[in-house]
Amino acid sequence: VQLQASGGGLVQAGGSLRLSCAASRTIHSSLVMGWYRQAPGKQREFVASIRSGRDPNYADSVQGRFIISRDNAKNTLYLQMNSLQPDDTAVYYCKLNYQSVNYWGQGTMVTVSS
Repeated sequence: VQLQASGGGLVQAGGSLRLSCAASRTIHSSLVMGWYRQAPGKQREFVASIRSGRDPNYADSVQGRFIISRDNAKNTLYLQMNSLQPDDTAVYYCKLNYQSVNYWGQGTMVTVSS
């Protein structure tokens, strides 16, 4: 499975961006997909995850500002990011866990200016 993340860019504080992650094959909705991010000089951290039949999970730092969703017909995962802050600056990665293997997208850079 290959994952292609896109949608990053430069935005001012308070602005919004929507990230997309397209999978190269059909991903069953029961599989967990998620977003992670890695800021400069920091470790990669969890942002949000989603699977069918359960409420999405969010990191406390993005709860209420970010929304994760997926379009199973398009094999695409999304992350709507609102009220962006400079601390949200990072490379954002999408992840799929399939048969105990983690598949990662290549990352898309989000830069939030103050």
